[in-house]
Amino acid sequence: MKKTSTIELSVALNENNVPETIQWSAADSGHKDAATKAFFLALWDAKENNTLRIDLWTEDMSVDEMKQFFHQTLLTMADSFEKATGEGKICEDLRDYCYHFADKMNILPRE
Repeated sequence: MKKTSTIELSVALNENNVPETIQWSAADSGHKDAATKAFFLALWDAKENNTLRIDLWTEDMSVDEMKQFFHQTLLTMADSFEKATGEGKICEDLRDYCYHFADKMNILPRE
């Protein structure tokens, strides 16, 4: 028998359909109804050869938090792409861009 794992997202919307709260659970991670302010979900549709995605964030997520979230997501995408493809050189270019992004957004750690 194959193992199955479940990941759940729950989004509470206000009267204007704007997310007020987001909670997530993952059976194998130990997270149950954990609060979060944002998520990006990308899915590959092999039949259509296209990416499907859902990007949601709560109304109380600050612009500064969103800048950090994008920066860290871009960095993890470089890591995932390198792991999946072995394309180290282009991933280093992406990480260089992430540094540029962080610099332009003024989110680099202060020394």
